[in-house]
Amino acid sequence: MSSSRLPLSLRFYGISPWELEVIYSLLNGLFVVGEQPDVEQEEEYTSMVNITFPLAFNDAFFKWFGGSRWDKVKGIFKEMKRRRGSGKTLRVYMKFAGKPNITFVIDLDERNQFDAGIEKIDFVLELIPYQLDPKKLPHDI
Repeated sequence: MSSSRLPLSLRFYGISPWELEVIYSLLNGLFVVGEQPDVEQEEEYTSMVNITFPLAFNDAFFKWFGGSRWDKVKGIFKEMKRRRGSGKTLRVYMKFAGKPNITFVIDLDERNQFDAGIEKIDFVLELIPYQLDPKKLPHDI
């Protein structure tokens, strides 16, 4: 990865200043974070965080980003869900640039399922090369 900090988009609504500061501090060390509070809220959810990473979702990203930092990002999302309780209280988008563009949407009502969804993002990394193997894809994709 390059030594210059790339721009990262951070859109949100319904999150506390403390939560925003934690997310910002985790990302600002590596990226130039562009904060965009959303005035248009999704009707069903009281809080939303949308992070658009300017990098591909791959092993190189995770090595560069660091396991400890990634665990802290996941931890803040799980803590946000814990604080809000069950129901349609939090929706998280994590988008990655690259080929293919990958978007994770975590918006499960139950906290345990939400936490499991956050944790499973790591495992998708192992599945992508198999799922996108050109020999296994239809020719018109």
